[in-house]
Amino acid sequence: MLLEVCVDTMEGAWAAVRSGAGRIELCSALSEGGLTPSAGLMRAAAKLPVPVYAMIRPRAGHFRFSEAEEEIMASDIKLAKDFGLSGVVLGAQHGDHTLDRDMLARLSDRAAGLGRTLHRVIDVVPDPFAALETAIDLGFERVLTSGGQATANAGQAVIREMAATADFRIGIMPGAGLRPDLVANIIQSTGVTEVHASCSVIVIDEDADGRFCPPGGCRKTSEDLVKQMVAAIGNSGC
Repeated sequence: MLLEVCVDTMEGAWAAVRSGAGRIELCSALSEGGLTPSAGLMRAAAKLPVPVYAMIRPRAGHFRFSEAEEEIMASDIKLAKDFGLSGVVLGAQHGDHTLDRDMLARLSDRAAGLGRTLHRVIDVVPDPFAALETAIDLGFERVLTSGGQATANAGQAVIREMAATADFRIGIMPGAGLRPDLVANIIQSTGVTEVHASCSVIVIDEDADGRFCPPGGCRKTSEDLVKQMVAAIGNSGC
C-alpha cells in the first residue's frame, strides 16, 4: 500500500516524507484544488527521496483548455522533465465533458519518459468507465478518483467497480476527503493498492495581514495526520 500526499510547499513535502508518504503530488494553490507548481518549487522538490508528480493545471475552474493553455501545460511538462521529477498529473475534457483524448495524447507525448496520473477530471465526465479505457489506451499509470462523488468514501461503490474493470491494467487511486478513520474501510472495500490525501489542517496566521491570506485560513500539511494515515493503512490488513 502506498500513500500519496498532495502538498503545495516544500515544508509540507518534507513533513509528508518524514511521516511516511510514499509519493508526493506537487501543486500550488491547494485551496483551488491544486494548480501547477512554480519552477522553483519543482526544482526543490526534485531533491526529495520519494517520487514527485507535478500537477499540470494552469488555472482553477473547468478542464476545457484552450490552445494557448495547452502550450502552457506543454511547457510546464518540459520543466518537470528537465528538473528530474518522476511524473505529471494531467486532465482535459471537451465542451460535452468527455475526455479530450487528442489533447491528452499530445501532452502525453510531451511527457514521454515520465509517469502520468489522470486526475479527477474522471469524476466529471459522462461515462467514467469510457474515460478509464481512454486512460488505459493512452498509457496512464493510474487515475485519481472519488468515484464521481464529493468524497471517496461516498464513491466507494463506483471506485470498487472501476478497480474491477481496470483489472490491474491501470491503477485506481481513491482520493478526496480521505481521513485516518476512513481509509482502511475504503482499501478493504475497493481492493486498491494506493490512496491519495492532503493530510492537511487549516491554519490561521495571526501575524499575517488579512488582505493577503484566504479568509478561512491556509491549509498546511500535518505530520501527525500523515502518520495517522500511514498507521491506518498499515492496520488495514492489505
